[in-house]
Amino acid sequence: MALLEAASIGEAEKCIELIRSGVPWNTVIDGKTCGQVALENGHIDLYNQLVEEGVRTEYVLKMLGHGFKDDREETYEKPKVVNQEYLQSSLVFKEGKLLDEHKNGVMMGWETPLMAIHTRIIAPTEGLRILNVGFGLGIIDEMIQATNPSQHTIIEAHPDVYQKMLQDGWDKKPNVKILYGRWQDVQDQLELYDGIFFDTFGEYYDDLKEFHDIVPNILDQDGIYSYFNGLAGNNRFFHDVGCRMSEIDLNECMMTVEYETVQMDTLGDDVWEDVRRPYFSLDFYRAPIVRFQS
Repeated sequence: MALLEAASIGEAEKCIELIRSGVPWNTVIDGKTCGQVALENGHIDLYNQLVEEGVRTEYVLKMLGHGFKDDREETYEKPKVVNQEYLQSSLVFKEGKLLDEHKNGVMMGWETPLMAIHTRIIAPTEGLRILNVGFGLGIIDEMIQATNPSQHTIIEAHPDVYQKMLQDGWDKKPNVKILYGRWQDVQDQLELYDGIFFDTFGEYYDDLKEFHDIVPNILDQDGIYSYFNGLAGNNRFFHDVGCRMSEIDLNECMMTVEYETVQMDTLGDDVWEDVRRPYFSLDFYRAPIVRFQS
C-alpha cells in the first residue's frame, strides 16, 4: 500500500497527499498502520503529523455529518457492544473478572493499580465529594471509600451489577448514594463534585465526549476529572489519535488535560483466559488529569 510505503521512508508530503485524497488514515495492512510504520523507522516528526492528520480527518467526517463509522468506533473503545444490548445481557462475575454473556471483558482485576492512580487523582485528600460513573467490580469505589469521602455518588446502569452492589451492602455504606440507571438518564440528580471518574461499558467515543460536555456543570471550580483511558488500547497510533481528540474536545469545554503516564507490565495469556479478546496491550497507560483552565 502506497501510504505505508511512504510512511516507511519518511515521505511526509506524500502521506498527507494520500490521506487527503481519500486513503483512510487508519488503514491496516498486515496488522500495521502508517503511524506504526513511521514510528518503527524512526520518523518521529512524521508520526506526529500523521496523528494530527488522523484527528483532522475525523473532525472533517464529523462536520459532514458522518460521525464515526462503525469500524472507527471499534477503534476507540473496549469490545464493540451496543449499550442497550449490554444492559439487557447477563453478566458473569468471576474472580477478578466481570464478563458479559459474549465473554467480553467489562472490567478486570488487572486494572487495580490503574484505579489506584485514578483515585489519587480525583480524591487527593479526605472528605471530598466524589462521583464515579460505572461501578463494574467496584475496585475504584473501594479505594474512594478509603478516603472517607463526604459524599460518594455511584452511577450504575446494569441490573446485575446493581443487584450485586445491594447484596454487598453498598447502599448502606457511609455517605454512599447509588443512582441506578444510565448516566444520560440521571443527569438531573447530579450535584457538584470535587472529583469525577468515568468508566462505562458498551458506549463509544461520542458518549465519552457527551459526558465531557456536562463535566463543567457538575465539577467544582477546583475539582479534578479523570476517566479510564482505554481509547484504542491495542494500537499506539489509534490511541494517540483518540487522546488528541479527547484533549481538543475538553479544551472546547475550557478544560486542560495532563497525563500521569505509567509503564505497563505485559499482560500474559493467563490474564485474558476465558475473555473473548484483550482490550488493552499498550506498554504504557496515560491517566488523564482534567481541570478547569486558569
